Amino acid sequence: MINVKVRDNESFEKALKRFTKACEKSGLMAEIKRHQHYEKPSEQRKRRENAARRKMRKLMAENR
Repeated sequence: MINVKVRDNESFEKALKRFTKACEKSGLMAEIKRHQHYEKPSEQRKRRENAARRKMRKLMAENR
């Protein structure tokens, strides 16, 4: 659970911005978006394989 304490003399907008950043950093929004629709196991596998390929390409490009 994400917890943001409002500091003294801090505006609501700044506290809200800190909260949204904490949500993004924890991956909460990505998790919610992923669970909005059912994803078949084959689609999950393809998504993970594509992510692994992208990661390998990025690593190979950095090593060159």
